Parts: sequence; structure tokens; C-alpha cells
Amino acid sequence: MKIKFVKVIMAVAAVAALAMPAMAQDAKTLDELLQMIETSSISETADYRKREAAFKSDQRKQAQLLKKAQNTKAAEERRSDRLEQNIRDNDALIISLREQRDKRLGSLKELFGHLTGAAGDIRANLNQSIVSAQIPGRTEFLDELIDKMSSDTRLPSIEDIEKLWYEQQREMVESSRVVKFNRSVLLTNGEQAEMEVVRVGTYNLVSDGMYLEYSPESGLVSQLARQPNSHQSSASDLQAAESGFTKTGLDPTGPLGGGLLSALINTPTLVERWHFGGIVGYVITAVFAFAIALAIWRFVVLQGMSAKVSAQLSGSTPDITNPLGRVLQVGVDNSGLDPESLELKLHEAVLKERPEIEAGLNLLKVISMVAPLMGLLGTVTGMIITFQMITLYGAGDPKAMAGGISQALITTVLGLVVAIPTVLMHTLVNGKAQRILHVLEEQSAGIVAGSVEAR
Repeated sequence: MKIKFVKVIMAVAAVAALAMPAMAQDAKTLDELLQMIETSSISETADYRKREAAFKSDQRKQAQLLKKAQNTKAAEERRSDRLEQNIRDNDALIISLREQRDKRLGSLKELFGHLTGAAGDIRANLNQSIVSAQIPGRTEFLDELIDKMSSDTRLPSIEDIEKLWYEQQREMVESSRVVKFNRSVLLTNGEQAEMEVVRVGTYNLVSDGMYLEYSPESGLVSQLARQPNSHQSSASDLQAAESGFTKTGLDPTGPLGGGLLSALINTPTLVERWHFGGIVGYVITAVFAFAIALAIWRFVVLQGMSAKVSAQLSGSTPDITNPLGRVLQVGVDNSGLDPESLELKLHEAVLKERPEIEAGLNLLKVISMVAPLMGLLGTVTGMIITFQMITLYGAGDPKAMAGGISQALITTVLGLVVAIPTVLMHTLVNGKAQRILHVLEEQSAGIVAGSVEAR
């Protein structure tokens, strides 16, 4: 039993040593060890009680905070109910006040509706009018007037309505006046210059013989990129005139004038249209230049040859420097032959002269036939590119699609422009050549006939 008791004491000591290694190191006997274990157990029990008391205290505080939050929530819900009731009461009061206002306004409400529509129309007209280039800021009061007539809390004054009428009348008066004023003008080179501008009613602005345009969005007056040359001198005369009547060109098209002049910017010139033809157009133009040069060269050569043939007809001795002289010389050299052999010799001489006389004529004929085909080739390739663009970007813009088709048709026009004059030139030059050949055949037939008569 004593041994077992010692083992139990040793086991307890080992556990205590693991739990409290510092105390176990200080204990020297088993009694001291037991006393230390008892003291540690008492200390740990006191700590546990303190922790339990702290937890219970925190639990009571949390319960108090929860109750306070619940009370706050209930108070806010009651406050929300009161505010919602106030909103409903205010909505009912607003409806009542609006009915009272509408009843007191009576027919003025309908009047304000008409005035709002009229003010909107006048504002649009004044914004687009070139008179605003001289008198800016005319629409600011119209914005405020429309806001007043659309508001529930403000009403327009008599002065506001009278000013609306005044601006309408002033626009009508200004549309019949020719006025000079100074302002900044944006030139085509990007620079701005202070210039004297002449305003002709609500139609056009001119300065120093140049037609100007007014941009309502930016408020800038700028020089047209492309000027109507036939009317620039009359525009200068108008600016120099002090009184009386001056003849000048005006453009009343568009909503308030100047629509056609503005459209000139987007109208391509002949050179620009020629560039639209692209590579095929350039090739057609080069072929046309070659055809013209060839036709002129052949015409000059045949004209000189025709003059020599005409001189040979009036002469008595053959001149071998011209085709007819060479044919006549063959007849002289072979005068002793029988008519059949002489005819063959003369026919051979005419055939020798034919290539030189008809040189280049077939090439002109080929050009007149190939030029329309080249134009059709350019049109087909242009249409392919246009349809590719439609496939990529869609057909939402009809102007862009029409522009692509228009450019594609330029090569067809170029082909026809080349073919028609080339056909005419070929006809003219071929007529000269056929006249010379006719004279050669006529004279050779005459030589043969003379030989037959002589025999």
C-alpha cells in the first residue's frame, strides 16, 4: 500500500509539474508540492469567479443597449409616420393651391400656353438668323420667359411679354435692311480679322467681295471655303455703295437664307470629281491623252500627204515623194506590160502605200471601244468597295451610300468622255486616209484603162 501511495503522489506531482513548471521547480518536498497545488487551485477559482462576474455585467449592458435601440427604432417609426402624413397633407394643399391658381388665372393659362409656343418658335428663328451676328444675346430673355411660363411659382410680367413682341418686330424690320457693322471674321487660313461686314436682310453676309456664313452653334462668322466668282464683284460694289440701288447676287434659299452658298462647300469641282475615279480614272485619262496625240499626229501627216497628192494630180511627171507619184511611177516603169499584169503591179503598189496611210487608225478605233469597258471596270470595282463599306458600317446613312455610288460612276463617265471624242477623231482621220486611198485606186484604174485603150 505504501508503494501504491507513493506512486499516486508521484503521478500528481508529475501533473502539477506539467501545469505549473515554475512552482514545481521551487517545491522541495511532497508536502510543499501539495500545499502549492492547493494554493494554485484556490487562486484559479477566484479568477474564474471574477471572469464570470465580468461576463454577467457585460450581458446586462448589452441588454440595456438593445432595449435602447428598440426604443429609438419605435420613436423613428412614429416620426416617419408623422412625416408621411405631412407629405400627404402638403400634396393635398398643393393640389388645392393649383386649383385655386388655375381658377384665378382663367384664360391667362391658355394665353401662357400660346406665348410659350410663340417664344419657342421665335427663339429658334433668332438663333438661326444672321441678324444675331450683329445683335448677339437676343434669346437669353426668351429662355427665362419660357421658364417663367412653365413654372408653378413664377409668372411673366407685362414687360417680358412686350419684349417678346418687340424682338419679333425687330427681326421683321432687320430683314428689310442693308447694314454695315464691324466684327471679327474667321478666314479660310484659320486666322481671325476685324472686318467691315455688310448684312443684306436675313439672307447674306458679305465683306471685301467675299460671302460669309454665320454659325449659330459657335456664334462665329467665317469666310465661305468656296466663293461664287460670278457675284464677288457685285458684292464689292454693294459694300462700297453709300445709297441708292446696287445690283448684287443674293441667296434666299434655306430656312433663313444662305443655304445654297453653304452647300457649295460640299460640292466637288471637276478636278475633285476626276480624282474620285482613282487609278482606273487616271489610266483612262492617260489613254485619252495618247489618243488625242495620235489623232493629231495622223491628221497632220495625212493633211500633208493629201496636199502632195493634190499637187501630183495637177502635175505631169511622177514625184516619188508622195504615194500617188510612186504609184504613177510604177505605171510608167511597167507601161509595156499587158493590162492584166499592169493592173496587178499597180494594185501591189497601192497595197504597199496602204499601211503608211492607215497607220494608227486601228489603234484609235480600239481605244474608242476599250475606254467604255475600262470605265465599266472602274464602276464595278467602286461598287464592290461601296458594298463592302455597307457590310462593315451598315446602310444607316443614305448620303454616304449615295456618295460612294456616285464616285463609282465617275469612271463610267470618264470612259464615255474618252470614247465619244475618240470615235469622232477616228472618223475624221479615217476619212482623210480613205480619200487618199480612193485617189490612188482611181488613178491606178485610169492607168489600166489607158493601157487597154492603147492596145
